[in-house]
Amino acid sequence: MDIGVYRPGELTAADRAVWTAMQSQAHLLGAPELANPFLSPEFTLAVGRCRRGVRIAVVREEGEPVAFFPFQRTRLGVGRAVGLGLSDAQGLVHRPGFQWDARELLRACGLAVWEFDHLVEGQKPFGVGDRGSFPSPVIDVDRGYEAYLARLRAQSPKFTRSTLAKERKLGRDVGEVRYVHDERDPAVLATLIGWKSAQYRRTGRSDRFAHPWIIRLLEQLFHTRSASCQGLLSVLYAGGRPVAAHFGLRSERVLACWFPAYDPAYAKFSPGLVLHLRMAEGAAAQGVDYLDLGRGAKEYKDSLKTRDLSVSEGWVTRRHPVALVHRVRRAPVRTLRNAVVSRPELFGPADRLLKRMGSLRDLRNLRERNPQK
Repeated sequence: MDIGVYRPGELTAADRAVWTAMQSQAHLLGAPELANPFLSPEFTLAVGRCRRGVRIAVVREEGEPVAFFPFQRTRLGVGRAVGLGLSDAQGLVHRPGFQWDARELLRACGLAVWEFDHLVEGQKPFGVGDRGSFPSPVIDVDRGYEAYLARLRAQSPKFTRSTLAKERKLGRDVGEVRYVHDERDPAVLATLIGWKSAQYRRTGRSDRFAHPWIIRLLEQLFHTRSASCQGLLSVLYAGGRPVAAHFGLRSERVLACWFPAYDPAYAKFSPGLVLHLRMAEGAAAQGVDYLDLGRGAKEYKDSLKTRDLSVSEGWVTRRHPVALVHRVRRAPVRTLRNAVVSRPELFGPADRLLKRMGSLRDLRNLRERNPQK
């Protein structure tokens, strides 16, 4: 393989056009998973403007690009998928039928190891590093929203009736319900980030938005408007105020769901569920094939989904001391986490403990701000 490695700013417009064309044609060529906007050049370039070490390997045959492999690396040669921990789709974007040697690719990229946690299907050469596969639920809307809603009524009649009834009650009690599929007001994005940050803390999770670079990344993607990747802020309003919002990425065929949140003051109306139904309707009207809800077991995803994709996590290594050290450090952590997440008898108590810790943290912060109370 003729492999060149480039910094994001060094990628030519011609190469970016080929990359985008590969994604645009993926659904016609039997590889729809490659159409995900997290695999687009725009996402890689945006991360590259916020984080160091982002590189793109371009594989050529007879001078023509046949594959693109975005990654991040450290000085020691530890490689990770671009946006590891944030990206919901990772891998090598390639033309149909292309085969590669994973370790040869790593060697050309100067990597001892490449770690992933959302490797899409169809990446067989990276399968040697697969440590586990996990469902990633999706909502199919390629036959239109009404067809999806009819399917939802058949598979989850009580859930569907309840959600639609809550939307009507929201309108009666709060005010006119209005949905904006592509909201362009950056102030609403800031509101969503505030809701999501509070949710992370309230539930004892690590607050992603405590990292300024992640906020910068979302702000950049919010203004990205290309065919293969555009930031999409969808908002549910009631009585003229936002009550639920979602920020994700959209390609021609896929809406990748990413950051949903709602105002807790309206929780009894399930505005997040109402929002997802409206998002499905809006996506169908724009010709999207499916909404990718992302890896992770959540009750609302099970209620909304039509099927599951599969994503994998693990790492590919070549013979190198750095790879051995990385594996020794990372394997126990991932094994423990996945064991807890996959077993209800462990996940339930762990989830409750995290929420209790989040409540205690909020109480402590309140006391620090108001020492006399």
